[in-house]
Amino acid sequence: MAVRVILFIVLSINFTYAERYFSNRDCSECHEQIYREYNRSAHAKSYFHGELHRAVADRVDGSSYRCAVCHMPSADNIDELIDGRARPDRGNRSHTDGVSCYFCHTIAYVKRSHSRNINVKSKQAEGYKPTLYGGLDNPDDNDKHSSVKNPIYSKVVCTGCHSHKLNGNGVTIFRAIEGKQDSRGCIECHMPKVEGGVEKINRRSRVEHISHRFLGIYDVDFRKKGVDIDISAVEGGLDVKLRNRMGHPLIIQPARVKYLNLKVVRGDRTIYERNSTFELIFRDKSGSRVTIPANAYSVESRNLDENETKIIRYRDIDIRGGDSVIATLYVRFAKSDCLKVIDLEDKRLKRGEVIKRVILNIDRPKR
Repeated sequence: MAVRVILFIVLSINFTYAERYFSNRDCSECHEQIYREYNRSAHAKSYFHGELHRAVADRVDGSSYRCAVCHMPSADNIDELIDGRARPDRGNRSHTDGVSCYFCHTIAYVKRSHSRNINVKSKQAEGYKPTLYGGLDNPDDNDKHSSVKNPIYSKVVCTGCHSHKLNGNGVTIFRAIEGKQDSRGCIECHMPKVEGGVEKINRRSRVEHISHRFLGIYDVDFRKKGVDIDISAVEGGLDVKLRNRMGHPLIIQPARVKYLNLKVVRGDRTIYERNSTFELIFRDKSGSRVTIPANAYSVESRNLDENETKIIRYRDIDIRGGDSVIATLYVRFAKSDCLKVIDLEDKRLKRGEVIKRVILNIDRPKR
């Protein structure tokens, strides 16, 4: 009899917390503007829409999809994806939604951990409307869900996925946020306030909301704001000062490379050109370069840290009046190391995209 009672209690607990998934499309019925913003963001891109991510994930492990923890967190079978009992399914809305509206707004708190931080989701009793969290004062309830202000949405919500990640060998392969930092800087920069209420009914006549485009490196205008470039002509050559204005390193994602191209043009000829590269270089036990960070035993950082200023000196250049000095910072989303082991169809991933360009015209001497 006692065994039956215990079994009944266990089954009841599992049954009581069965959760219904709200898709991004469900959210769009009331939150049209936010949904349009979100749909243009990297969060909306799942395993099926991000060619570079999919190629790297499949190269690391073709049987399991361990990246699902951050890249497909709403999956209704996430444990099976991680241990290889299932593969991403294009017919499953909880897979194709990417980092979904419902996932982010059901994070109850973020647990700090050594290898990576962990998002802890709230649980909802079956038969009740789910409660969605946010940072809005006095949020509105509706017939689909309840709304509650949660302080993590102004402090730590981004740190669940965007703080750090160590591979199985203890090597940091991703770091955006230092331990002392929180989400406030992320939100201020990547989620600025824009016109419009949070829902189309706009019950409280709210006139602005926090953008859900999650502006980033793929936005041409936004990426110009992250770095200052200053060129100075000095005796014997040139100095180029780079200032990282961002609250995170210049290089975060290990697949990317950024490089400063300095060019001196005289008339219709380029008389000097040089590239200075910023990247993360991963190495194996012997010190040789490896292309897949998951297999690395060490990392060499050629980076520009948050709020850091660096001067790159160019000497033995014959600068004359009338010369034009052009400094261009580029990003390539898939660096050469990646392209050696994966094939990509999207040409944009393989070419240099301009982040910012500055030109200094050298005055001719007065006669």
